[in-house]
Amino acid sequence: MQNENSFEQFLSQQDEEAWSAALATLLRSIHEVDRNATQIWFAFYPLSLWRALAHADDRVRLAQQLLLQGDYELTDQIDSSHAFLYGHRFWPQVKNAVEQHAEQWHRLQSVSAEQSQTRVYATTLADQILSVARSGAAELKQDESLLVGITAVAFMTVQQVGLAAFKAAPGKIQIDSNHANKSPEQILRERAKDDSQGLFGFLKTVNKEWTVTWDENDNRAKYKLREGQDLAWGAASDQSRDWRAIDPRRVEGPIPVECRSASCGTCWVGVLGGAEKLSDVGAREGKKIKEFGYIDTAEPKPLIRLACQAQANGAVSVVIPPWNGQFGKYLKSLDKGEREKPSPKPEADRIEQHEAVN
Repeated sequence: MQNENSFEQFLSQQDEEAWSAALATLLRSIHEVDRNATQIWFAFYPLSLWRALAHADDRVRLAQQLLLQGDYELTDQIDSSHAFLYGHRFWPQVKNAVEQHAEQWHRLQSVSAEQSQTRVYATTLADQILSVARSGAAELKQDESLLVGITAVAFMTVQQVGLAAFKAAPGKIQIDSNHANKSPEQILRERAKDDSQGLFGFLKTVNKEWTVTWDENDNRAKYKLREGQDLAWGAASDQSRDWRAIDPRRVEGPIPVECRSASCGTCWVGVLGGAEKLSDVGAREGKKIKEFGYIDTAEPKPLIRLACQAQANGAVSVVIPPWNGQFGKYLKSLDKGEREKPSPKPEADRIEQHEAVN
């Protein structure tokens, strides 16, 4: 659109491949406490699915076709979707820094246009994210690595919801002060710690119990499961809350589940800590998580798992996405020729883009 901010125009040109390259570059600059969390967030809110819905002739019908359940719209979760990232603690400052960056970018591009200079987007996506994270870290007097992941999340959020909606969000932290004051090292220690099995626990070969944490910002968000049980089975024993009232998808416990055979995709989770303590992905789970569209990897212990298939042999920390669906096959069909149709643009915008290229 003609009134679209230049920064938004830049982001609209970033496709899945560009973002994948940017994340690959950024990962080495992200603190260990948020390295997994950042990758999980991008799996929870894939650009490919957002684009498919945005370009659909009938968005509601497509969502039904893809069996989407829950809240998959980032517009409704601008301040909350990333509460499981350590960098969420710095969200108000990061959000403000991204807004300032967008305005500065727009002014620079406008000056170039007024002076009939070629508009060149020389700064890469990763470089822009690092620059904003660096400025935010300097203001907060924090380690830059703690802000890189949440800044990348902010950029993708702008791309999916638009700058106006991004600015309109209150920009409030969604966790309490007790959890906000935890250090990265404390969280990493908690993720790595296994349950004590008693004085002679090292002799136990059966009946070992492990703690599964499903929300690190809630001290009650834990349940126990026995050695070799899958994550969903253990969650079903937690009757501490009215789960259906919290989320209609949660019919048994904190982890949504409809089947026990990896057929529905409802029980997908992100593994913040302890991925190595889960069983290897079996043939069926590996096939289905690709079909669902959640992750496409050959790793035996990836960061995205189906809770009804992943068996634990140690304590793990997971995060539950607010939605689920089955969209992998659909996106692949688009990749075969129907995908990447450009959005209609006013003639003035097309002329402007042509002049920028030339």
